[in-house]
Amino acid sequence: MRIAQIAPLTESVPPKLYGGSERVVSWLTDELVTLGHEVVLFASGDSQTSARLEPCWPKSLRLDGSVRDANALHMTMLERVRRRAQDFDILHFHLDYYPFSLFARQPTPFVTTLHGRLDLPEHRTLFETFPSLPVVSISDAQREPIPRAGWVRTIHHGLPERLLKPASVAPRYLAFLGRISPEKGIDSAIRIAKRAGVPLKIAAKIDAVDRDYFESEIRDLLSPPEIKHIGEIGDCEKSSFLSGAIALLVPIAWPEPFGLVFIEAMACGTPVIAFNRGAASEIIEDGLTGFIVDNEEEALLALRRLPALCRGAIRRRFEERFTARRMAHDYVAAYRSLMRGAAARPADAEQAELANGWVADMPRRPTQVGMECQKRRQASFKATTRGHWMSAASRSRS
Repeated sequence: MRIAQIAPLTESVPPKLYGGSERVVSWLTDELVTLGHEVVLFASGDSQTSARLEPCWPKSLRLDGSVRDANALHMTMLERVRRRAQDFDILHFHLDYYPFSLFARQPTPFVTTLHGRLDLPEHRTLFETFPSLPVVSISDAQREPIPRAGWVRTIHHGLPERLLKPASVAPRYLAFLGRISPEKGIDSAIRIAKRAGVPLKIAAKIDAVDRDYFESEIRDLLSPPEIKHIGEIGDCEKSSFLSGAIALLVPIAWPEPFGLVFIEAMACGTPVIAFNRGAASEIIEDGLTGFIVDNEEEALLALRRLPALCRGAIRRRFEERFTARRMAHDYVAAYRSLMRGAAARPADAEQAELANGWVADMPRRPTQVGMECQKRRQASFKATTRGHWMSAASRSRS
């Protein structure tokens, strides 16, 4: 299968340190190559991949201080993909909704994995405008605010089976991993650790947009060595960091659509104590791989129950549910379904779809891939339009 993976330019693929979406794209791309597919990765030029790299800017935008308009570069990348679309069997975007308008008006099958939150009011307007374009959710919880989008399926993230492993180290502290921002709940993690009398190590980056929050709300809460911010860490450091933790604290204050830190901890056999927001209860099995709690008081009670959990069993559940190989197989199945659907679509219906961008007169229900989907589309389109279409520029990812 000839597959195009289109990643954000914000980070390299994989990122040097923090960067959830780009890491998932890296793992998926490499697994698809291992499975024997021909893959081209559209990404920043400092990316590293076993696929063929199509660099769309010399280096990741986060590291390039000369770039002031990231939208311009993402728009340029989208047009480059469109001009090469006929070279592929499937186009797989990781740019949220920005490809929708342009790629709805061309014949190569495509799909978008939505990596972010979908609970804002403006998202409803967006998916009412594009109700049937094929999208993949990364959790069932992510779908809840927009149940009638063109959902193909839910595909949970996975990471390489041997990327992170349990290390031979005695757990002595609580851990917080990822990013310091209000929605990640770092203040709650600090309060939980202090009340429990257990040291907390914080391995997290601070984005420029969150610097004021850190200085005004968090810095004064740090009290090394008990509450210590050790900075951002890479994959090579995570096995030791997570294995040395009694538990990973994830007191999120927003509807987290997945949470890579959950499965990173599981890969190391480390229990997770997470607030019941977003996909937390979908990823963490309460009483087996960690505990789902509603507040700080329940988190403190969960700490007392940690000795009942088996770190070996946590690692086994990771291997059963959250490997990159499983993720790749799931995506290949989705690609094949979309390709079969496209092949089954009659030429007149396809012309109408191209002219209307899969938008006009579409039934406002989720897309079902395969023949039944195509029958409903054919009934919905007035397949009389012929001729050329003009590509419409959509806003690129911010």
